[in-house]
Formats: sequence, C-alpha cells, structure tokens
Amino acid sequence: MIIFSHTVTARLEYISGFIGREIFGQQPLLTNDPGEFNQYEGPRINYSHSRISSRECRITPHSLLQETGIGAQPINCFKWGNLPAFFPTTGDIPFDIFAASFYLLSRYEEYLPHTKDQYGRYAHTNSLAFREGFLPYPLVNQWLQCFGKKLEELFRGFHAETSSFRFYPTYDIDEAFAYRHKTWWRNAGAAVKNLLQLRPGSFRERIAVRQGRKNDPYDAYSWMDKLHAGFSFRSVYFFLLAEKTGRYDKNISPFHPAMQELISRHAAQYDLGIHPSWQSGDDPSLLQKEIKQLEKSSGKKISRSRQHYIRFTTPQTFRELIRAGIDEDFSMGYGSINGFRASVSSPYYWYDLEKEEKTSLLLHPFCYMEANSFFEQKYSPQEALEEMRHYYRVIKEVNGQMITIWHNTFLGEVNLFKGWREVYQIFLEEVNSWQNSST
Repeated sequence: MIIFSHTVTARLEYISGFIGREIFGQQPLLTNDPGEFNQYEGPRINYSHSRISSRECRITPHSLLQETGIGAQPINCFKWGNLPAFFPTTGDIPFDIFAASFYLLSRYEEYLPHTKDQYGRYAHTNSLAFREGFLPYPLVNQWLQCFGKKLEELFRGFHAETSSFRFYPTYDIDEAFAYRHKTWWRNAGAAVKNLLQLRPGSFRERIAVRQGRKNDPYDAYSWMDKLHAGFSFRSVYFFLLAEKTGRYDKNISPFHPAMQELISRHAAQYDLGIHPSWQSGDDPSLLQKEIKQLEKSSGKKISRSRQHYIRFTTPQTFRELIRAGIDEDFSMGYGSINGFRASVSSPYYWYDLEKEEKTSLLLHPFCYMEANSFFEQKYSPQEALEEMRHYYRVIKEVNGQMITIWHNTFLGEVNLFKGWREVYQIFLEEVNSWQNSST
C-alpha cells in the first residue's frame, strides 16, 4: 500500500502506520512524489485535495494532521453507513479517517482544558465518545474494517489483513488480604470501626480470620488458579507495592513474607506487572522503587504496568512510565465507566502530542472492569455478564483484543460481591467454548 500526501508529517506517519498495519499487516509506503505514486502496483491512497490518478482511493485531508500544537477542534458527528463519523470531507471516504482516528487514539481531547472527576482524573463525561454514544464500541476498528472493504472494491486482488481475536483476563491486586498479614494496629483500628458502625458480623469475621478459623475473604488465589487451569488464556497480574499505606494504598507491606510469597507464586505461573501506587502518582520517584521491589520478589524483569484507580494524566504519566523502563501499559480505559476510552480495541503505541513523536510505550486498551459495573454503573451480576458478552461480541467482530480487569476482592468470599465470581466463571467458560468452536 502506498499513500500520497503533499506534506508528510509526524502525525501522518504515525496514524498511517497504525492503519496500514491493521488492514494491510505492514507499514505502508508514504510519498510526496506523484510519479512514484502512479507507478506503484498495489493499493494507492491519495491523501490530498485533488485526484492524481485514475486508479486510487482518495481521502480529502482535514487540517489536523498538517497542524502542530494543540487547539480546540470543531466536531460535528454524522453517519457513515451505521457508524458515527466526524471531520467530513469529500472523496471515496466521506470523512478524513486518518485525522479522526488520530484524534481518538492520541487522546487529543485530554490535552485540552477539561473538568476532573472526584479522583482528579479526566472525566469520561468530557469525551466525544461518551457524548455521541459510541463509548461502548471500538469505533476505530469498525471504521478500518469498512475501509478495508472499500479498498477491496477499488483494487482487485487486494485483501485486507485480519488479525486474530485475543482475550486477556487481567487482575489488579490492590489489597491482597482483608485481615490476614496486616499489622495489629490496622486490624485493631478497623475492628473498633466495625463496632462503632454496628457491624458485629465484620468484627467476628476479622477475629475468626486472625485466629485461623476462617479463610480470608480476599484470598481467592487458589480458586483463580483452579479456574485458569482449564483454559489457555494468557493472564496478567498487577501488584500494588506501596511502602506506606494510605487512603488509596491499602495493600500489606511489600516486604512482608506473605506478600513476597504471593508474588513469587504468581510469577511462576503468570505474567506480572506493576500497579503503581496512588502515592507514586504524586511522587514519581516512588515508581522506580516499586518496580524494583516487584522484580526482586518475582525474579522477573518488570516491563508492564497499570495505574491504580486508572489514575493517569496525559502526557506526564506515560512519560514517567517510559523513564522507569515500562514498555507496555494497560491503563487505557476509564475507572468510572466501561467502554473504549480511545475507541479502539487493538494495542497501539502512544503518541506524545506535545513532543509530536511516536513513543516506545505500547498501550493495551481495556474495555471492562468489574468495579465499574458494580460501583459506578450499579449493575447486578447478571447485568455484568451481559455487559461482558456485549464487549466480547463487538471486539470479536473486528478481530480485536479484549482485556478485562477483575480484582481478587470480587472473586473471594465477600458477601457484598456475592454472585460475581460465579458470573465471571460462566463468562470465561463461554469464551473458552467460543474460541474452541472457532478453531
């Protein structure tokens, strides 16, 4: 595939590379030479304001990919078939699919002035995807699927590449244990709080666990191991290793033998990543310490991360991750609602919009977190199961990558989350069955 443009910018190089790999399986050739374009034998995309060949797919450019700097972009959505689209232009495609995809993947809108949510994060209500109703869909993948079919119509013999659907169940270990292995003063303070709040059941449970008469309600690890033993899914566990506890960092000490044994045990079976603490978001120097501690406890090089509370700021957080040696991040989603934050289900490299450069940080978007379903969306376990099925269907249709987030707390034996691990097991069994039936 070759793409002609009068001016080849860093933005155009970045997004054409992503699009080329998604529908063609490789980096396309970019040129500003009409002669080279006309001599090319394969599919030809003319990204300019006038036709230069009788055999081409013409996309009239919006100004976004020729610009530098960041400014408000007027956006009015319309329908392209059954799909929403924006940045309307003329040509064989009625909008600038390159610029629109870049706008969504780069998270351009998150660089603009916006309101924060209660945790200081970019509020999902600011986003175009939420306002226009396409947050539950991997819109960029859907666009590219239609674009690939258009190219097949225009260029006989061309067949769009289709990647394979991939499913990655991932887990955040924010709080490894509810009562066990915590310091006596943390347990004593929490016990007094239980009594003051007239929660004698929690008080009795705490005492029973501490005395070894009852399993810790957050200790779901053996159940999770047994669940995964029957599947071939690649799982990733993210551990929070804050040295000091705080309002949002409640795990036991990373130096505690129980935590080190838990990490070592999981390192032998699964991929691991760091779950940077809330405190590290305010003090980046802590990030490197937490990574080193996880490497020491696991005996593995740690190059994956996912932000605690999905708390990140663009571009600062991603720059800190790169400086700390992180190659892959799994934070691209919302901690307040499920859906596709970047409107894509494929992994992609982060583009630093302020520096105008593609980086080495590979982002893995997630679409579903059970805490969003429970706390924010107020779903029942059955409604959550239907929600997961929806995301499976829409991602499977575009052969994308589905990443779910669950916590050991939901998969344990907490009365508050009764029924949730059962629907999760049902979903994994369904995915496994669907995968086996399609091979």
